[in-house]
Amino acid sequence: MAINPQKLDFLKCYLAEVGKEGVVIAFSGGVDSSTLAAISHMVLGQKAVAAIVQSPIYTTEELHDAKKIAAEIGINLYVLQTDELSNPNFTANPENRCYYCKKDLLTRLKHLANQLGFKAIFEGTNYSDLSDHRPGFKAVQEISDVFNPWVTSKFCKDEIRLLAKHLGLSIYDKPSRACLASRIPFNQKITQEKLTRIGDAEQVVRVISGVKQVRVRDHDGLARIEVSKAEFSLLCSIAVWGQISDALLKLGFNYVTLDLQGYQSGSMLKTLKD
Repeated sequence: MAINPQKLDFLKCYLAEVGKEGVVIAFSGGVDSSTLAAISHMVLGQKAVAAIVQSPIYTTEELHDAKKIAAEIGINLYVLQTDELSNPNFTANPENRCYYCKKDLLTRLKHLANQLGFKAIFEGTNYSDLSDHRPGFKAVQEISDVFNPWVTSKFCKDEIRLLAKHLGLSIYDKPSRACLASRIPFNQKITQEKLTRIGDAEQVVRVISGVKQVRVRDHDGLARIEVSKAEFSLLCSIAVWGQISDALLKLGFNYVTLDLQGYQSGSMLKTLKD
């Protein structure tokens, strides 16, 4: 696969036009938002800034990594404080949980944009995402002056990774990550205790085994570990399993299991009843 030059030219022209009066980019440090921030910074210079949230549903490690990539890009980064756990609509963990989180985020980004005298918000949903379960996208569509450059220019995930590599971004092959709440079955209450346990558990699995893509799904105290099938071999050791199991039991899990289907984005959708 090669970068489509016409598509890239269209993207740059779009960013220049929509962002000409200043733009705040919803930033996570992932491939989509980082590449969008890099291109926007190239096109708009100081008229483009990034903003990330410090939140209980993300690990401090992710915030640290995001700050590093923002510095690598050279874009100004604002850190906003959020507390999703104070919103009962979110903590009840309904099927559209992401809607409440995204709406709060975009509202805060608009407030920041107003403070800076900027007119637009760029959000990093990519064209591939539209075929997935994305209740948060409804909030994107509801709020004015929020734009989706990847969707408008029809950039899919693989194309964005290729572009990130072309730009020399260190995160071009970074595995996708989602908020820690996505590890809890729908309609089971989200608590700080569960989020902390999940975050610590995933860090344990990464450190002990060396896997890059991991989810620890918390089924009421049963840890269901998902890793990509390509990384299964890193777990094929009794010593590794013993260390992981002992560590997760100490974190408060009652059982520790490996999902033989491997990592599946959105696998918690299976917990919803028809």
